[in-house]
Amino acid sequence: MAGAAVLALSEKFIEIINYEILRGNAIWRFGAVFAVALAALAAGRIFQFTFNGYARRIAEKKGAKPLGLVLKAIANPAYVAVFAAGLFFCKLPLFFDDQAGIRTSVSATWTTIARVIGAIAVAYALYRLVDVIEYYLNLLVGRTQTKLDDMLIPAVRKALRITIAIIAILLISENILGANQVKSLMLSAGVGGIAVALAAKETIANFFGSVTIFTDRPFNVGETIKIGEYSGPVEDVGFRSTRIRTTEGHLVTIPNSVIANSMIENVGQRPYICRTSNITITYDSGPGKAAKAVEIIKNILAGVVEANADAEYPPRVYFSDFADWSLNIYMSYWVKPPDYWLYHEVNERVNLEIMKRFEAEGIEFAFPSRTLYVKNEDRRQETEVRR
Repeated sequence: MAGAAVLALSEKFIEIINYEILRGNAIWRFGAVFAVALAALAAGRIFQFTFNGYARRIAEKKGAKPLGLVLKAIANPAYVAVFAAGLFFCKLPLFFDDQAGIRTSVSATWTTIARVIGAIAVAYALYRLVDVIEYYLNLLVGRTQTKLDDMLIPAVRKALRITIAIIAILLISENILGANQVKSLMLSAGVGGIAVALAAKETIANFFGSVTIFTDRPFNVGETIKIGEYSGPVEDVGFRSTRIRTTEGHLVTIPNSVIANSMIENVGQRPYICRTSNITITYDSGPGKAAKAVEIIKNILAGVVEANADAEYPPRVYFSDFADWSLNIYMSYWVKPPDYWLYHEVNERVNLEIMKRFEAEGIEFAFPSRTLYVKNEDRRQETEVRR
């Protein structure tokens, strides 16, 4: 009795699954479609977890390696690709007929959808593989001293990803809309692009200005430069503008097109900071005190370590000129390292020491003076006015 019941149930189950909902398409065929789709989802998850897990183990044992980076990049796209393959093959159990049942146009649309998802998977994989390229570019530019390369890498990454996205959109549109429609869209986009280019010519000029900066490398990020009336360290170089922080603390944004066509004084590249000055003493000092003044300044500068760091540029001190109201002593020295605030500190030390030594020797500094003669009716009086 039990065997007969099981046999009856089996026959009933076979009858049910062989029941045709549409011509030539029994219930079991739709069940097979569902089963293949589930199997594709499961297989995709298995690939995803396998790739991620293997990439993680490689990173823990050996650090960043090419195979680990590639597996990590394609783990998610592999899931999408397996799903696309499953979507394509799961239609095979179905019977398509235009006379009755499922139309062949449904099969064609089904195939197009699977191909589109497959194209998305490929584009997604290429999009993620840009991270691998970025990793090796970072290793390459890490060997250079300039920081402009470091700023160029994000721009390259964005450009590659945008290019991949545009190509993927065109290929997918060709599958959906057809080649003729895509050509029409591209033609329309070309005409519109010309109009946009004319309207955004300043933006385009700034972009090519940034390309000039990245290729010529007139300065690095962090270096102090002078462009026109603005001077300060470079904080950022973008595709549209460059930002400079002035010594007053102001953030100045200069378009790259202006920088590309301007004279750039790279203060940060100087090996030293030069100070040139005239020390003026009175004519009453005479030759003895003039010679003594030169000797004093030479002795002071000889004791300044920062002014004697380069043997090719020793301090220079000379009795140089007979001016209208003073005897001029030329003084020049080079402060190294070229730190701006160290330069002022050295100047202060030198100035204070000169004042102290001159006062001890009785050497007077000269200042502009003028002699005025006043004529009186009774007598001639001479008055000296100093100012």
